[in-house]
Amino acid sequence: MRKHRILVIDDDANATRVAKLIIERSGRYEARGLNDPTQALDVAQEFRPDLILLDVCMPGVEGSELAEKIHGTPFLADVPIVFLTCIVTPSEVGKSGRVVIGHHEYMAKPVRSDQLIACIQNTLERANRLSESGEPLIRS
Repeated sequence: MRKHRILVIDDDANATRVAKLIIERSGRYEARGLNDPTQALDVAQEFRPDLILLDVCMPGVEGSELAEKIHGTPFLADVPIVFLTCIVTPSEVGKSGRVVIGHHEYMAKPVRSDQLIACIQNTLERANRLSESGEPLIRS
């Protein structure tokens, strides 16, 4: 059985490396890290991720802008995106480590291993249920 693919996009190479390590150590997922957001669309089209972890604040491009471009791209339109950010703090997100704002989930940096894996698993399960029900995965 193919492992779900997770693409981590963050301009901070250390943050990308840590997230990728956490994801791969779970043994359930394949991960790829990307530190240059200008390459995100090309890398995502080639890698075909099942989920994207995306930093909010990056030089030259905001995560929200990049998310719009990703969702406007064939073959990527239904890929769920979880934002990683310092904008929300661990105390604001509580035990789960995440909060939903609009139609996206946000995880506070620094991300705890157990919270990251739980978020990935929950997001993929939710996307699968929506896909099976015929409902659109992405809502504006």
